[in-house]
Amino acid sequence: DSKTALNYTNALELLIATILSAQCTDERVNKVTPELFKKYPAPQHYVDVSLEELGGDIRSTGFFNNKAKSIQKCCREIIDRFGGKVPNILEDLVSLPGIGRKTANVILGNAFGVPGIVVDTHVKRLAGRLALSDKKDPDKIEMDLNKIVPQEEWTHFSHLLIDHGRKTCQARKTLCAQCPISHLCPSSEV
Repeated sequence: DSKTALNYTNALELLIATILSAQCTDERVNKVTPELFKKYPAPQHYVDVSLEELGGDIRSTGFFNNKAKSIQKCCREIIDRFGGKVPNILEDLVSLPGIGRKTANVILGNAFGVPGIVVDTHVKRLAGRLALSDKKDPDKIEMDLNKIVPQEEWTHFSHLLIDHGRKTCQARKTLCAQCPISHLCPSSEV
């Protein structure tokens, strides 16, 4: 059963974990978040702490100064514009600082059950290899996939491609001989 590899218990935690996951492994993020989520259970807690302290708490995820600023700006907007609740509408999510379509779709699909295709590096690579999209821009790839994947399957489809990209169809090492869909793949080396 495919699902996001990030550990979270609510929409705010998933939003924070997703911001931290930029240029960082989900495994590393999951090592940082248990203490982080205990220390900062609500948007106000992220806003009230100094940038230096928040940065120190997330240092091991890399780019911690930028991530700390993004988290604080995002939480400030959530408080000011959405009453302290993470919005569950795409347009509202992408209006938040540091939140693009990918992060918004992660949150919508996993925290709120609203279908969305998440185009990360794995989905982008596999969409090309499987000839599902010839685009390079993640938003355009998302639109191409939206046309061919039934809406109720968007989130699950993303998880399947991400898992497949991590385990079998990797960037530098494809395991085509072990791939269960190699017979469907125009890029297969089998």
